[in-house]
Amino acid sequence: MDFTFTEDQEAVRDLAGRVFGDRATAARVKEVERGPERVDRELWAELARTGLLALCLPEEAGGSGLGAIELCLVLEQQGRRVAPVPLLPTLASALTLAEFGSPRQRAAWLAGVAGGDVVLAPALGGLGWPDATTAPLASPDGRGWRLEGTAPSVPAAPLAARILVAADSPQGPRLFLVDPAAAGAEVEPVDTTDRQSYGRLVLSGARVDEDDVVGDARAVTWCVERMLVGLCALQLGVAEEAVGMAAGHASSRVQFGRPLSTFQGVALRAADAFIDTEAMRVTMWQAAWRLSEGLDARREVLVAKWWAAEAGQRVVHATQHLHGGIGADIDYPVHRYFLWGKQIENTLGGASAVLSSLGRELTRA
Repeated sequence: MDFTFTEDQEAVRDLAGRVFGDRATAARVKEVERGPERVDRELWAELARTGLLALCLPEEAGGSGLGAIELCLVLEQQGRRVAPVPLLPTLASALTLAEFGSPRQRAAWLAGVAGGDVVLAPALGGLGWPDATTAPLASPDGRGWRLEGTAPSVPAAPLAARILVAADSPQGPRLFLVDPAAAGAEVEPVDTTDRQSYGRLVLSGARVDEDDVVGDARAVTWCVERMLVGLCALQLGVAEEAVGMAAGHASSRVQFGRPLSTFQGVALRAADAFIDTEAMRVTMWQAAWRLSEGLDARREVLVAKWWAAEAGQRVVHATQHLHGGIGADIDYPVHRYFLWGKQIENTLGGASAVLSSLGRELTRA
């Protein structure tokens, strides 16, 4: 497969790299982590100003109408800087509204996302596709629905104006647009490994109108696939930068009169991390390309998901190890890549669970 990017895609990657590189410095990320919101509002405003938030949104909402590949190019650069902004949850939710939402829903929310005024969040049953097990329940209630249940860890939920909630109904899975401030809905902030903003969504009889239904099982799967591939793109960026930092450290650190990089054990460990990163790259782009072309990507998403979970955690462990004692120093930035890598691995469900899902998918063929 030819993975050469077009000139426009290279321009997107380069712009994202400059914005994240200039704004998400190690000192700035550290400052944001200590704040109450744990989100970089200045960076978020810059992403809106440069058009990166609107990149994949439809032109009617002020966007550029691009697809999954361009979104993943931006997310890869975010991962390289471990930048604390709710980019993936907001854009995956907005793209789902653009694809399946009603004209009223699109008009209400997409322009706000493009302008940086609106944060959206998806609550998708723990991302356990195709075996989500923690979805809330939706019961018909007159001309609407009543939602009951809990979504334990929703990215950007404390910041969100609306949350896309995947729920089981008597007619099968449904995707609902829920106001987290409505009666019967509550968001409890939770601490996570990567120190970003997450929340526990508790639904105790929250009522939504029929107009708040975004779509059926197809919409749920569509959103989950883009969340998963987006997480793989983030993990790729995390791994790329972590390996680069480890290589720089091993080349400059001298032990016994020689750079660390000249020791065979160090070189082999770094080479394995590099190979793992390249495997993550090729599987992620395969899945992203199929999504962008509207092709069935079920297996490709699961393969990319496995590599991001399994190889991703190997890479961040290796880079932490290769840094020695300073890898455990929280004043040194490499520890954030370990934390982000572990958070993404756990969000993806862990490698063993992914292999189990992939095996079941292959047996269905």
